[in-house]
Amino acid sequence: MNSYENTNEKLPSVTVIGLGAMGQALAGAFLNKGYPTTVWNRSPQKADALVARGALRASTAAEAVAASQLVVVCLVDYKAMYEIFATSASSLTGRTLVNLTSDTPERAREAAAWAAEHNINYLDGAILVPTVVIGEPEALIFYSGPQALFEAHQTTLKALGGNSAYLGANPGLAALYDLALLDIFYSSMASIVHAFALVNSENVPAAAFLPYANAFTSILSSIMVTLANNIDNAQHSGEQDNLRMEAEGIAHIIEASQARGLDVSLLKAVKALADRAIAGGHGGDSISRLFDYVKGAEALR
Repeated sequence: MNSYENTNEKLPSVTVIGLGAMGQALAGAFLNKGYPTTVWNRSPQKADALVARGALRASTAAEAVAASQLVVVCLVDYKAMYEIFATSASSLTGRTLVNLTSDTPERAREAAAWAAEHNINYLDGAILVPTVVIGEPEALIFYSGPQALFEAHQTTLKALGGNSAYLGANPGLAALYDLALLDIFYSSMASIVHAFALVNSENVPAAAFLPYANAFTSILSSIMVTLANNIDNAQHSGEQDNLRMEAEGIAHIIEASQARGLDVSLLKAVKALADRAIAGGHGGDSISRLFDYVKGAEALR
């Protein structure tokens, strides 16, 4: 094992545990900014490239933790974190653990409770960019947990991304925002693929359709502003559009898609939601009214 002596008087040492593609990017970002960085992974060879760049390789998780007051973990899931620290949680006592593992808000809060039981300072986080963007000014990373703790390590964590955002004391907020943005991402990707399939059914290449798709989707930002205002103010005026009109448009897409043998399961789910709102007497409302139907029965009382 390499020496853990911090020879850099200006920057604090950092430990990164978990050296998958994202973990390696995190450790690399710390090294690029000059932070003395200790690394550990259950498969030791994953540290080789980082060690060649100046990282210190620990032989155990406990030794890795002992090297720094700030410990960043990025693992496949929270279960892996508990397994790694099953016999060495005490080594984290009094230190700060920043968990950048993706999971649910419920598991984030459970991890915060586990950390509190072991007197570990805990921040939960979520990474919203691919590995190649880590360390760049535009890299967006969410953090949630005690504000004072975030502020104490904010400068160091900025090495991972210049667009760091603290969301609040609730440790589940980072995971919540992460999942909400991925909700937009995955639904949008599925819709884009379906649109490409629709035009391809008449031999239109995706590249030929792309400029119009880009121009069309540019209006979504302003639409989201309107939807957010409607939802926050519980006002769903359908003067500019209404659910009956939107449902007819969806029906046309379904009809054309079925005629071409395309899968329409996603579209049918959207149409079913709109139909429920119309049946509930909200056909004249804006599409923002679907918020209440997504929320369920409690929101409709």
